[in-house]
Amino acid sequence: MKLDFDCVIVGAGIAGMTAAIYLKRSNLNVLILDNDAPGGLLNKISSIENYPGFINISGPDLAYKIYEQVNNLGIEIRYGKVIDIKDHQVITDLETITTKKIILAIGRKARKLENTNNLKNVSYCAVCDANLYKNKTVALVGYSNSEMEEALYLADICKKVIIIGRGKEFKGEETLADRIRSKENVEIELDCVIKTLESDNDILTKIITNKGEFLVDGMFIAIGYEPNTEFLKDINKDKGYIIVDDKMKTNIDYIFACGDIIKKDIYQLTTAVGEATIAAINVKKEINN
Repeated sequence: MKLDFDCVIVGAGIAGMTAAIYLKRSNLNVLILDNDAPGGLLNKISSIENYPGFINISGPDLAYKIYEQVNNLGIEIRYGKVIDIKDHQVITDLETITTKKIILAIGRKARKLENTNNLKNVSYCAVCDANLYKNKTVALVGYSNSEMEEALYLADICKKVIIIGRGKEFKGEETLADRIRSKENVEIELDCVIKTLESDNDILTKIITNKGEFLVDGMFIAIGYEPNTEFLKDINKDKGYIIVDDKMKTNIDYIFACGDIIKKDIYQLTTAVGEATIAAINVKKEINN
């Protein structure tokens, strides 16, 4: 049976696009599938300072540069939500695609804060929504590296940023913490737990914590990420993260995985790129054997 593609890559983030570049340059017939814009979570990062080759670059700019490479190579990108994978078939809400190999590079989704679903002025993306709160007071829930980058971005736009962190100390790069502490319009509240959110007509107005009450015009949530693998029924996982071997291969012979969706110790852009490279090279080896 002739299959549609040599390899289908599920996910158009930095890992998925990297794998596609390697496979296409190896003269394989590759497809990228996603239900969002190329770049994934990169598009929600305001500033990146630890990616080789760039002193500072925004997430959307880095995503676009990688997309330009993908586009220049003529790699096809299709859009659709993947709802199942079985028997060398990738089934989306729009079509069914057959393929020799699959690389899962789905990434992760932002973890939601309880009791915020109906609130209109709660956001999970500073890059997307910061301008809605220009010269206003906002809260940022979270206090690790990615959250601090969000805080720096918000501080340049908002009148005041109140950081609410559950931990007793900053977890991340000290240089980021120093930059945050130097911002006069940033208030840091650590060991701070949200007790109640008060709203008026689904608009958040007050955050009540163990450290006091804070009047806000909006709130940004940055409390980490979680895997989005509920639809993968037969793949071995640990707390939702896909288990792979040193070749980025899952327990299913024709399926590989890379990037933030796999179980690992370090979640960084650079590790995602490395894992995508390993997955792509091993896919090529298996197809050529």
